[in-house]
Amino acid sequence: MAWDPKGKVALVTGANRGIGRSIVEALLAAGASKVYAAVRDPKSAQELVTASAGRVVAIPLDVRNDQQVREAARLASDVQIVINNAGVLKAASPLDASAFDALDFEIDVNVKGLLRVAQAFVPVLKANGGGALVQLNSVASLKNFADFATYSASKAASYSLTQGLREKLLPEGITVISVHPGPISTDMAHDAGLAAIAEPATVVADGIVAALRSGAFHVFPDTMARSFWAGYEGFARAFVETVASEG
Repeated sequence: MAWDPKGKVALVTGANRGIGRSIVEALLAAGASKVYAAVRDPKSAQELVTASAGRVVAIPLDVRNDQQVREAARLASDVQIVINNAGVLKAASPLDASAFDALDFEIDVNVKGLLRVAQAFVPVLKANGGGALVQLNSVASLKNFADFATYSASKAASYSLTQGLREKLLPEGITVISVHPGPISTDMAHDAGLAAIAEPATVVADGIVAALRSGAFHVFPDTMARSFWAGYEGFARAFVETVASEG
């Protein structure tokens, strides 16, 4: 089911920079009536709020904090599109001493954060007549990159949960979208040493807007991502998307 952003109310987690900021700007350009910038420090989104002439509303949200997530759902009770962009990456291989701590942190944000957001906001979307839930996953959800092994594992888990959410929410009139970028020009990519091959965050934002308009489940927005999709599409169409759409 398509959910064109025009005239809709949206919420974006991690909206103050990088991909999140680009998503907010793309939603505004697509005609969204209001966008909640859900960030740990609302002051960090002040530039977006000022530039939007009141269409961006900054609210506090740390996806690790159950109470904050529930309060954000209360504050954004008119939301129709929820985009869970917040995520973290720790460079840790399976044999690093830091792997356990890295995995715990990434699971808490990248996996449990998705569950917290979904469980808090799905009732809001239902109350507003349906809507869309968009999850930022990664090409690392399909292939483990050994130097980022724990991050890859967390994204594989979040992608699996995204599939489960799609299957459960389709009958409720809620579209679920799974986004799988490759390296994107953000602080995260720079810190991971991927800046040289990273593409602009706008390609992800534009891909999300296109998927909202079409109702597509998978988004592979950049050059690396499209190469993954070329190999994965057959399986995804035959099993992931088909199974999830059966009544």
